[in-house]
Amino acid sequence: MPPTDETVRGLIEAALGDDDPDGAVRWHVISVLRQRDDLESFIEARRLCAADDVTQRLLGVDIMGMLKMFADRTLPVLRYLAASEDDVMVLYSVLIAFGHLADPRSLPSVLDLAVHDDPRVRYGAAYALQHVLGDPPDRAGLNALRALAADSDADVAGWAALGVALTTGDSDRLGPVV
Repeated sequence: MPPTDETVRGLIEAALGDDDPDGAVRWHVISVLRQRDDLESFIEARRLCAADDVTQRLLGVDIMGMLKMFADRTLPVLRYLAASEDDVMVLYSVLIAFGHLADPRSLPSVLDLAVHDDPRVRYGAAYALQHVLGDPPDRAGLNALRALAADSDADVAGWAALGVALTTGDSDRLGPVV
């Protein structure tokens, strides 16, 4: 059921009431806030990113990844979380947000997380890398994507191999760039 209170705060409360991170209400709210793409939505998302509660931080990150108009303000928050967060699902969401924003300025954070111990984080990095490599593609980023294509986790390796193929047009050459 869609939220009845369409204020930003009301929408956020409705999303937080959806216990499923992939829940319909939660993602309806994120979609509405993406369409608004306004300062109030950004401020609330930033507030959520600073919360002690993981669920709130996750929602804040997921909203921030959709607010493209505020990328200059969003990237420092996401980069801070990428460097300081302990929760793997928040890190995963940060990486997905980097991918959605498709801003090469996030590449250093993505590279740092591409070697994370948890395959969910590496999967997020494999998704993000192909979107933040820049044009022409950054060599270190492309090498990291190729390394992820050989990851021990099949999902990580598959997504990274697709990223290599889409970025380079070459699905056969998965070795390092020379």
